[in-house]
Amino acid sequence: MNKAIVVGAGLAGCEAAWQLAKRGIDVTLVDMKPYKKTPAHHYDGFAELVCSNSLRSDRLENAVGLLKEEMRQMGSLIMECADSARVPAGGALAVDRTVFSDMVTEKIKNHPNIHFESRELYELPQDNAVIATGPLTTPALFEKITELTGSDNLYFFDAAAPIVTLDSIDMSKAFRASRYDKGDDDYINCPMTKEEYYTFYHELVNAELAPMKEVDSKVVFEGCMPIETMAARGIDTMLYGPLKPVGLTDPKTGKEAFAVVQLRQDNREGTLYNMVGFQTHLKWGEQKRVFSLIPALKEAEFVRYGVMHRNTYMNSPSLLDNRYRLKNCNKRLYFAGQMTGVEGYVESAASGLVAGINLANELCGLPPFIMPDITALGGLASYISGASVGKFVPMNITFGIMTPLGQKIKGKGAKAEKNRLISMRSLEYIDSVKDKTEDKNNGN
Repeated sequence: MNKAIVVGAGLAGCEAAWQLAKRGIDVTLVDMKPYKKTPAHHYDGFAELVCSNSLRSDRLENAVGLLKEEMRQMGSLIMECADSARVPAGGALAVDRTVFSDMVTEKIKNHPNIHFESRELYELPQDNAVIATGPLTTPALFEKITELTGSDNLYFFDAAAPIVTLDSIDMSKAFRASRYDKGDDDYINCPMTKEEYYTFYHELVNAELAPMKEVDSKVVFEGCMPIETMAARGIDTMLYGPLKPVGLTDPKTGKEAFAVVQLRQDNREGTLYNMVGFQTHLKWGEQKRVFSLIPALKEAEFVRYGVMHRNTYMNSPSLLDNRYRLKNCNKRLYFAGQMTGVEGYVESAASGLVAGINLANELCGLPPFIMPDITALGGLASYISGASVGKFVPMNITFGIMTPLGQKIKGKGAKAEKNRLISMRSLEYIDSVKDKTEDKNNGN
């Protein structure tokens, strides 16, 4: 049997190991859990979701919705488990994080071709490997990656939102609904009057931040911007971001409120709720004080406060090709996950899928499996391998990094129709190739 090693049991590493194993490769999966964790990890299971339980939109009119469907069609472990661990979230895919992690862990540990080793690595594998150690790669191992690549140590900071208990939310001052009535009443909405919002705003921008090492505010990723950083950009900025009231009618008044804070279900039982868009680096006591100014959260019980941590990524366009393979290297070394510059849980798992398939093909003497840019998988791989312009920064999947449709769509709903057609084009291609590599690797 061909053998490979996967380093890191996050979403990207587990997906890569799964794709290798089901193609007949004997895989050793190495992770330092459970005896040692990064500052952002708390659970012993694999594929831990630490920032948010939302895997974002599940609609094909949205690029991440297309990416998830492509992964489903390609036999993604992460998507299989996410769909099974789903909790209500309107048009988004959200999961019970514990159920999801346990399911991934069980499937990985029970696969006959995957052997798990719990230990910390201080040296990189020499060959036949996928490195998926994540944005919080240990300093010792990241130093080895830097030595290997000759790359500068690029970095940014990421933030996580607080979680409150359902029982502590004052539902007399909140209401359930999804924006524009898309989906069921999956979100708890906490309205604020103009006066309440301005009081909240002034306390937020003057609240005390937690001390932090190596902070450079210029490298905070826009997609996970701390709420206090957003507020500092202007008194109305949050009203066009996470506190926008548009599409949410308060049944008590029959009108839209001045501002609305949304809470999203965080576990399957529905006992915990995540404050949507409230990533923060405020001191914990300040979070309790300021966020309790939201009327429905006056007596809120915070089971997890927001945190901020250092996320590391590589200068991938100069280092990786569109298979996520290390360039200019005579070794079979692949990288996957957020350290490659893909941003988001779904994108991380997608990179692991592509890297795992390609390493399996290389070990079996098959041609590279390169997805064209008409697919979300291909567009993302092209972006990290050189299609970006200017300074390389982490990127979520967007239709903008895929091949344009090539025709103009006019009229009402043109954007949604264009995105739908791009998605249909991609899925037709995926349908034509999805089984071929697996069959060839298994000798069919």
